[in-house]
Amino acid sequence: MFKAILINKDDQGYRAELGEVEESSLPEGDVRVKVLYSTLNYKDGLAITGKSPVVRSFPMVPGIDFAGEVIESSSPDFKAGDMVLLNGWGVGEGHWGGLAQQARVKAEWLIPLPKGFTAKQALAIGTAGYTAMLCVMALQKHDLKPSDGEVLVTGAAGGVGSFAVALLSKLGFTVVASTGRMAEADYLKKLGAAEVIDRNTLSEPGKPLAKERWAAVLDSVGSHTLANACAQTKSNGAVAACGLAQGMDFPSSVAPFILRGVTLYGVNSVTVPRTKRIAAYEQLSKLVDLKTLDEISHEITLEESLKYAQELMAGNVRGRLIVDVNR
Repeated sequence: MFKAILINKDDQGYRAELGEVEESSLPEGDVRVKVLYSTLNYKDGLAITGKSPVVRSFPMVPGIDFAGEVIESSSPDFKAGDMVLLNGWGVGEGHWGGLAQQARVKAEWLIPLPKGFTAKQALAIGTAGYTAMLCVMALQKHDLKPSDGEVLVTGAAGGVGSFAVALLSKLGFTVVASTGRMAEADYLKKLGAAEVIDRNTLSEPGKPLAKERWAAVLDSVGSHTLANACAQTKSNGAVAACGLAQGMDFPSSVAPFILRGVTLYGVNSVTVPRTKRIAAYEQLSKLVDLKTLDEISHEITLEESLKYAQELMAGNVRGRLIVDVNR
């Protein structure tokens, strides 16, 4: 038996609770892992609270990422004792995820624990930091330079946003952080933001084209915020979009793209090939100050993830929540 957060939907309604699970109940997979750490991400908050139908089968163990030690493996890629990391691949949605003391998954979903990081540090980065890095890599692909001008980060006090601010600042960019929690301005400036602006300046309906300001944008919010960010991006600039905290809609026009040559990069962290995942973590190992992880992350217990999921949905969580599933 092992502990897990279990989500059920039946005649009694939709509910998530801490429970005991038989090892034999684990889904199919060729690698069984003793989970050491998972995290609580926006998608996990949606799953646990039921605010969006992200869970595709029941019962479900949420948790879209985890790090741990291989217990047994029928894959030649991993053996017992190997330390591994997983981000995405639909775990916590269609396949049992990391908010449990054990997981069984496909070997192709795993990568070796990145060099230079402990399991806890890798999960302090987690899917949020890894996604932020993929967004930065998209902007790097666009050949942007710090001299091109300011880079906007939306949803800056969240997990992806916090890492985006820190990574872009480390690369020498002038970062402007947009947040709905102006009380977090000092935190964001400590991460490297040169300026902090209120999200209200971006979150309302705007013009198809606005005054040019941003050389690039890293957006985790979507909806009007993304539309306004695109409308304010300089000619031949780039926008990397990876989230929908404000909404899934995109109330924009083609104007920024055909009149200013703005490029919109969609960043999907879920099904990225293993080689690109490893490349992202190689960059993270060079850019992430381990002391910064303490600023960005906060550790909670497995049971506490139920309470913090509600706080996450209410927009009351700063940075990253690491879940010690064995505590």
